[in-house]
Formats: sequence, structure tokens, C-alpha cells
Amino acid sequence: MIEEVLPPALEGDRLDRVVALLADISRAQSSSLISVGGVSIDDVVSVSGKVKVIAGQKISIDPARVPEKELPQGDPSVVLDIVYVDDSVVVINKSNGLVVHPGAGNMTGTLVNGILALYPEVAGVGEPMRPGIVHRLDIGTTGLMVVARTQQAYESLVDALSDRTVKREYFALTVGHFDAPSGVVDAAIGRDPRDVMRMTIVVDGKFARTHYEVTEEFDTPIPVSAVRCRLETGRTHQIRVHLAAVGHPVVGDGTYGGARAGLPFSRPALHAVKLGFDHPVTGEAMSFDAPLPSDISTLLEGLGVAAS
Repeated sequence: MIEEVLPPALEGDRLDRVVALLADISRAQSSSLISVGGVSIDDVVSVSGKVKVIAGQKISIDPARVPEKELPQGDPSVVLDIVYVDDSVVVINKSNGLVVHPGAGNMTGTLVNGILALYPEVAGVGEPMRPGIVHRLDIGTTGLMVVARTQQAYESLVDALSDRTVKREYFALTVGHFDAPSGVVDAAIGRDPRDVMRMTIVVDGKFARTHYEVTEEFDTPIPVSAVRCRLETGRTHQIRVHLAAVGHPVVGDGTYGGARAGLPFSRPALHAVKLGFDHPVTGEAMSFDAPLPSDISTLLEGLGVAAS
């Protein structure tokens, strides 16, 4: 279930557009979802997508009720880097530019389409529009993520994420030098009231906490820091928002200020390097590592002088 308090930026928009935006589905899917009673405003079911929303209203969306006729299909042309697979889970090293699941503007060619081509049974696991997906990476973020192959595995991994027992560590190259070599960013995250495509620090947002540790600093061509980030929570754009909030946006991040830093890079320099969880069936502690992708490695090689 998706629940959001509508920000001022959405004031006066049609409900079907808002649902498509918040649920990351097509406008046609949004209209169908509304027509079958999958959307409510202030706890009252709405059956018309034409109504205009008002800032401050609470909207509740049930993605599971998206009509099945548009469910994602397997696509063998989607190439996936499978790090580990067994009967319960698949661990993937996601590549840059790969969208995790179908949504508005990206109905095919996603990681989910590739998974379904390899493991068709995943179609019945979790949410119909994002089968098997228990956590996501942004389109420009690379690295490790786990997909569930069974409903038991899905429920176990979702619970583990909620209990914060899944270990997720990221490499980030950030703008500037930190005042302290390590720290914690503890700040709630919600949608930016001025731009619903962005997330930001908001008082009434969802709890979010990121631990960071500076591993290396460079002075040329601009001051930058290599940072390891460990997530306690997994909010949308969490690392990018938190690092930008403390004045050190991720290099290449055009959404949160990292692309204006004078160090050209075509995407956020962010990579999920470590993933750890207890196996949902055996209970065995599983741990995986993913080396830095070639584009980030090349970027690091071009940094001339380490900071003293």
C-alpha cells in the first residue's frame, strides 16, 4: 500500500495523473486502478480519475489491484548479471541505466522483465507489477540487490528489511571534504513540496538514517571524497538526499546538485558494494560484494592528487 499526504506542488492536478506519478504506473493503468476502487482520498474510495486533488489530502493506493492484463512479461533480451541464485533468491549486480520494474514511461526492458524470462515463477511473488522485488535501486545506481523467487522468501526478506537486519553498503563519490571522517545523517525524508519528482528532508517525512565513513579524499580537479554509506532504512533516494543535505551531493547527481560541481559524470557516482541477509529458508548468513563498475573506476583513476 502506498500512502502519501499530497504536497502543494500537486494542488489542482487530476487524480489519475497523481496516482500514475506516485505509483509509478502508466496513466491508463492509473485510470483502471481507480475504476476498480484501488485508490482512496482521506480514506474514502474514489472511482473517478477526473477529480482534482487538494494539497494536504491523504491518498492511499493499492498497487496490487492494477488490472492483470498489463502485467509485466518476460523479456530474454534484458541481460542480467546474476551473482547468486538458488530456489528462493536471486542476487543481481544491477547495471547503470536499468530500470528495476515497469512503470510510467518504462513498461518494458526492465530488470523485472529479465527476471521473468529466466524465472517465470516469480510472476506470482509479491506485488503483481513488481514481482519478486523487495528493494530497489535508482536507474542510475549500480550494484547489488536481491529478488525473491518464492512468496515465502519475499515475505521473509520484506520483514528483514522492516526489522533493519538486511545489511546494505554503498560506495559514493561526493563533492567536497567532510568536517568529520564519519557520522550519521538522521533526517526524515518525504516528497519535495515544490517538485514531486524530488525527495527532500521534511519534518513529517518517513524516518531515515544513513551512516557514512570517508575512505579517501582528493583535491584535483576539485575537492571530492570517497565515502562508504550504510543504510538503516531504505527510503527513495535516501543516500543522495542525505549527502546533499549535509553539503556533499553525490558527483554526477543532477537532481540533488552533484552535476554542477565541475567534475563531469553522466550519472550519480553511487554503487551498492555489499549486501547481506539471512537466507529466508535456511537462515544461513549470506554476504555478497560487487566491485566498482568500470565507469566509476575510470572516474577515480582520473582524480590526480590525494588530499593531505
